[in-house]
Amino acid sequence: MSEREPVVLDGTSLTPEDVARVARDDARVTIAESAREAVRGSRERVEKVLDGDEAVYGLNTGFGQLVTERIPEGERERLQTNLVRSHASGVGSELDREAVRAMMLTRINALVKGYSGIREIVVDHLVTMLNEDVHPVVRSRGSLGASGDLAPLAHQALVLLGEGTAEVDGEELDGEAALARAGLEPLSLAAKEGLALINGTQLSVGLAALCVVDAERAVRGADIAGALTTEVSMGTTASCAPAIQDVRPHDGQATSARNIRKLTADSEIVESHRNCDRVQDAYSLRCLPQVHGAVRDAIVHLREAVETELNSATDNPLVFSGADVDDRASGTASVGVLSGGNFHGEPLALRLDYLVNALTELAAIAERRTDRLLNPNLQEEHLPPFLTPESGVRSGYMIAQYSAATLVNQSRSLGSPATDNTPVSGGQEDHVSMSAESTHHARTAVENALTTVGIELLCGAQAMEFVDDDLDPGTGTGAAYDAIREHVPPLDDDRPLHTEIEIATELVATGRLDDAIECALDDSIE
Repeated sequence: MSEREPVVLDGTSLTPEDVARVARDDARVTIAESAREAVRGSRERVEKVLDGDEAVYGLNTGFGQLVTERIPEGERERLQTNLVRSHASGVGSELDREAVRAMMLTRINALVKGYSGIREIVVDHLVTMLNEDVHPVVRSRGSLGASGDLAPLAHQALVLLGEGTAEVDGEELDGEAALARAGLEPLSLAAKEGLALINGTQLSVGLAALCVVDAERAVRGADIAGALTTEVSMGTTASCAPAIQDVRPHDGQATSARNIRKLTADSEIVESHRNCDRVQDAYSLRCLPQVHGAVRDAIVHLREAVETELNSATDNPLVFSGADVDDRASGTASVGVLSGGNFHGEPLALRLDYLVNALTELAAIAERRTDRLLNPNLQEEHLPPFLTPESGVRSGYMIAQYSAATLVNQSRSLGSPATDNTPVSGGQEDHVSMSAESTHHARTAVENALTTVGIELLCGAQAMEFVDDDLDPGTGTGAAYDAIREHVPPLDDDRPLHTEIEIATELVATGRLDDAIECALDDSIE
């Protein structure tokens, strides 16, 4: 897809890559006409229910434990407004810009599936806000992951009322002024709309989508860094032979092994010691396909859930046509308004917790390979201690490994599942998922894995400086070395490394390292 093309929302085809384009690259958003028709049809069904006398949750009743309270017609709009105001009670630091944009985008896509009963004007306001860079200020904590991400989504919805706070062009404005910047007037919410705006998993799934994109880059980066480390430490690629993978046919393992072979193809360094006396490498090299592959499989597991969740209706109640449901279940003759639990974040929470543990292992094995490049008790004879001449007077990359170890430790501390349960709303909501907390943990684990891989890349490039100049690296690993050296010179004397670590990390996180490899190989790694 061209970078200039908008992301078209139809409620069925949003991808993690689309979320990244909108959240990070400011791609514009439009609504498919079929989705607009679905929104209009859903609202018509809500109006039909409101014309009747039946008590229907979220339309003419209170919420949570107050579900038994019947709301008179004249108070229904005030009910929706009060709902948004009262639920905008989040705490903690503010979500960053990309997180807010991801949440806005995914909320719009859920609404345009046509099961939320919201008016088209509300969707259009959200789209305009997104396209005109009006970003509600949203507190990061307060979601329980059921009834969805209520508090963060309420902070987002508050701006539609002309209340709350939004960031526009780097300036924080009150909601009404922020809307005016986009040429919008504050909205008065109609029946069902407040609930539709705040009931769902969009903080969880928006951030999970970004985690999927970033985790996939991290594991590709780890394959690249691991291949480079294998070369410069005079390791063997025999452990990546197809025959080994074929008799233990996990998809991720086969992919990582295939990547290592592709990256080190035509390596004179590998060939120079193919018949040496060393029979086996340490596990961090020899078991690379098995460990990286298991991480890959965990990411695939999350991607499957995210792709489903991005295109799901997750608020409550959901509004169906009578033909779509069993009338006996809905209690209405021609319209089915069904209360259920699609807002529950468990399908994401469990897999996000799994991702945290998987990425911790990815960071751990990258840190162990880094140590083998630096540690005078483990490294090969051609490498000086800590990859610096005059070690002792110089410390080289010693402390970079300390930083990697710190990040691994932090990720391990997140390894206890965030998925938990604290009953709320007077016991009516007696089991929750904490999926938003799982997502916050996953974002941290992704950042730590990317940085740890970046540190390994820096050390691998430095180790290449001590390899015989007459020996060429593999085409892919050579491209990785060149990508690092384009921004970071060899370490000839001690200097602060923090900026260079950030540069190497960004090469992986932004996909620019992938691009460099693809250009060199005339093919991409997986």
